[in-house]
Parts: sequence; structure tokens; C-alpha cells
Amino acid sequence: MAGGELRWSAAAEAAAEIAAGWGPGEPGGGVAVFDTREIRAEACGGVESLAGGTAFSGDTVVRYASVTKHVFAALALCRDEIGLEDPLGRLLPALQGDLAAVTVGRALDMTGGLPDAGETLSLLGIPPGAATEREETLDFVCRLTALNFPAGHEISYSNTGYRLVDGALLRRGVAFAELVRDRIAEPLGVGFRVPETWADPIRGLAPGYWKGADGAWQLATSGRHLSASGCLTGSLHDLVRWQQAVLADRGPGQGVLARQGATRHLADGRPTGYGLGLAWSRLGPRHLVGHGGSLLGYKTYFLLDPETGTGAAVVSNREDTVSHGLALKLMAALLGEALPERGTEIPDGLYAADRGPEWLEVKDGVASFLGSGETLHRGEDGWSVSLSAHFPMRLRWAGGAVEGEIGHVARRFLPVVPDDVLDRVQGEWRCPDFHAGFTIAGNRMEMGVGPARTAAPLVPLGGNRLLAEAKDGPWPKRICLAFDGDVVRLALNRSRVLRFQRGG
Repeated sequence: MAGGELRWSAAAEAAAEIAAGWGPGEPGGGVAVFDTREIRAEACGGVESLAGGTAFSGDTVVRYASVTKHVFAALALCRDEIGLEDPLGRLLPALQGDLAAVTVGRALDMTGGLPDAGETLSLLGIPPGAATEREETLDFVCRLTALNFPAGHEISYSNTGYRLVDGALLRRGVAFAELVRDRIAEPLGVGFRVPETWADPIRGLAPGYWKGADGAWQLATSGRHLSASGCLTGSLHDLVRWQQAVLADRGPGQGVLARQGATRHLADGRPTGYGLGLAWSRLGPRHLVGHGGSLLGYKTYFLLDPETGTGAAVVSNREDTVSHGLALKLMAALLGEALPERGTEIPDGLYAADRGPEWLEVKDGVASFLGSGETLHRGEDGWSVSLSAHFPMRLRWAGGAVEGEIGHVARRFLPVVPDDVLDRVQGEWRCPDFHAGFTIAGNRMEMGVGPARTAAPLVPLGGNRLLAEAKDGPWPKRICLAFDGDVVRLALNRSRVLRFQRGG
């Protein structure tokens, strides 16, 4: 497509429409559409802070969340200290079991099967607000011995690989914060910063917000160590300036698309759409590449079209922003492509696999697998597909079952048929390795101590399984409990390795 055929006016209208949805008295965000030299359309709405009321602008600083992965990979892949085929255990000798054999490449391309540290901590009853430090968290990961799945056999998102590679570089005297400063921030004149905790002061950082059960805005906070999986901060303008360098293949962005966007493969040779901190997606005939980020109260996304040298970016300080959908809307307007249709062919319902902890819920065109959801879109020949490279789904309704692939693995789910497992699993369950436990009392799963103790309703899934309907702040936490005699496996999509034993 020639540059003159790009629909900049339509992109500007789409940007204005998005920004208008963020009211003047609410948290907001900013969007931009750009080429390799300038921002061609920009719009902002809402405020930086409900306490101050300053309007959100292109210079408002936010947490980029997992967009950090893209920047970290861009810097880490240029280092001689590590190679993509290096086993993590060679770089971090404290790693145990199957985790030690995972290579750097699989740790970064989401095929490593590494349990997500945050979700694993959550399964042990540690709330997001509890303070955790870098070394404590790394030591915790090094005590894990099992993978969610054999490395290379599936693709499933996890923050842990980036945390481990970050830790390996730091042990070799290479700090992510210094790399960002020296290789990107100073050469490009951008305000990227690398706080390690929520409490680290960052000049101009806008608070993040989420809505409580009563509909009132709440101030977002977290005690978790952020690591190179999601710590970076900056503004909309900073993010665009970096992406312009990447698109133009100049300066600090030289070679980034080629290195990070190169096709990665499963162990059997099948290609995946997730590279190394970059994810490929389709918009009609076009191949777009980008990455998103989500931390409590913050949403970010950028999409690039290398063919036309254009891109779109979204940043926001409110939890309800659907950043990927907004970035896709901007690029669709710019390129004159139709947005994909929602896929609603699969009946709403709760489904489970024949055995193991795998379950699926379909509701209003969103499929939730092991508690993580993706919007389904209409594919070919009756298939419903996700647009996510790190959470690919291809599903259809056939013969009273949902069948297809999730994470490039063949799966089949049947409607849930409850059994009597709840009557057989009452009492205490313990995880001695981590001094954790929970109680099943009646139809509830109770976990925690004192005023922090929570009670989650339990829903039968059949096949000796229960579904605990809990919450982590504003986020649902839907835990599958898969029982096998006196042992129960607790599973979320990003953490499937913890086992508890019947206790006294």
C-alpha cells in the first residue's frame, strides 16, 4: 500500500472516538497513530489523577506492564552473556528439576511451561498486596521443580521466563535499568524508567485505578516485585518514539523486528505466532506485530504494520480499558480493513475435559480456559478463533462437545456433569513444601489467616474436580481443584504444578 492510500483521517476519527469514552472526571488514557517520523493522529481523555484532576496527555507517565517484555528482549538479545539455547540451570544453578533444562529461547517465547510466579503465589494464598522482593521471589521460583507442560509442547503465557533471564543477566553484572538508560532512554531522549516495586517513586507517574463492587474507583496497588516482565514506565509519546525507531530500523531499534519477530517453533516444528517479546496477529490480509501490557489499573498495547511503516499505541490508567481491541480499531481504520466478527457459534456453558484440571467456560463469545479468557472471533468453516498469539484458540461445537486447540494442543471438552466429590473432600489440605494450606468447609474453599482469610464458593466440575470462584482484587481467580485420592492439584492457566495433601 502506498503511503498516500493510508486513511489518516479515518484513524484520527477513531482516535477521537476512543478518547471521548474516557470522561473528564474519570481515569483515562491516550492513543496515537504514527509513521516512522511523526505522530499523525493523537487523542487523550480522562485525567491523570482523580485527586489532582489534571487532564491525561501524551506526556502522562504510566506503567507499561508487559510491554516491558518487548523492551527487555530487545536489549537482552544483544548481549553476549546469554544465548537462546542456554539452559536456564546453567545460568542460574539454584534452579531445580525440569525448570533447569528450559532454554532461554523457550523461556522468552512462552513455550517453556514455566509456572507463573504471581499465579503460583496466589494459589498459596498470598494476596497481590503482600510485599515480595527480587531475591525472595527468585528463591521461591528456584524451589519449584515441575513445569506446567513439557517445554516446547504448548504455548502459554508466563512472566517467569523474563524474571529468570533478568536474574541471570544481573548475576553477570548486567542490570536492566542501566541497559534501558544507556541503550534507549538517553539515545532517543525518552523517559523510560525501571522501578522494581510499586512504591519506587517515579516522577509524573499517574496512579492506576479499578472499580470496586460498588462502582467507585479504587486506587491500584501491588506488593509484588515487578521484574523485567513488567516494570517499565513511560508516556504515550515515549512509547511511540521507541516504536518509530523499531519500525524505521534505526538507532536503538535497528534489527529489533528481525530478531524478535523471527518465527519460533514448537518441539515438533510447528510455528507459533509469539516471537521474543513480540506477537504476530492478522487483520484481514495484513500481518501486524506488537505486544500488550496489563497491571492492576494500567493497560497498554502497540501494534505495528511493518509493510506500511505505521503503527498505533494505547496507554491507560484504568483497569477496564481493552487495549488490544482499541489498538486493532485504530489500525483497522488506518488500513481500511474490517474488524473481525465475534464468534458466538459455541453455546454458552461450563465444560470440562475427560480428566485432569482442564476446564472451559464459554460466555458471550469469550472462552475462559483454566480461568484466563480470550474473545473468540468468527473463523472459517464454523471455527471460532482467538486473535492472541500467546493464547491461541481454535474451537468449534461438534457432537455436543467443544473441540479444537488451545495453545496449539488438541483438546475436547464436554458439558459439566456434577458428581459427589464435594462430600468426599471436606477438611484440611496442606502443602508442606511451602507451609500453605486451605480448608474445604461445606461448599466453600477457605484460605488465609485472620481478616485476610477468604472463602470461595465451590462449583462441581465432575471427574473428581471442583471450581473455586475466588478473586484477587478486581480480577476473578477461578481455581480448579483436581482430586486424586488424598492429593489435590490446584491449577490456574499460568500455574498448574502445586499439589496439596489431605492434612489433620
